[in-house]
Amino acid sequence: MSAALITARSRSDVATTVRHLTAALQRRGTTLFATIDHAAGARGVGLELSDEVVLVFGNPAAGTPLMQADPRAGLDLPLRILVWSGDDGTQVAFRDPQAMAEDFELAGQAETLARLRGVLDALVAEVSG
Repeated sequence: MSAALITARSRSDVATTVRHLTAALQRRGTTLFATIDHAAGARGVGLELSDEVVLVFGNPAAGTPLMQADPRAGLDLPLRILVWSGDDGTQVAFRDPQAMAEDFELAGQAETLARLRGVLDALVAEVSG
């Protein structure tokens, strides 16, 4: 299974980066399905974890045709961006949706996958420095 991972450095802390990404999704009319705070989950069971948040988001108009072409694409949808604090500051990462073409039968979906990649690139560009 391929999984091209795209990583960039954010110019803000985790909380600010998550706020900026959330606002960017809202401006685009993209649905934010979930915000998963891994660090809060770790604290809840008495463990320590640096700040780490996953945003799960998408647009059914874009994702549904991919799942119609191959239901297994639902494993990688909706899209996700990870924001975390590390030794090199705040980082953001996502899996390149174009890699889905290698994992699933998505003939004829290259344009949709490229658009999804473009959205992810634009979101990361808004918070990276």
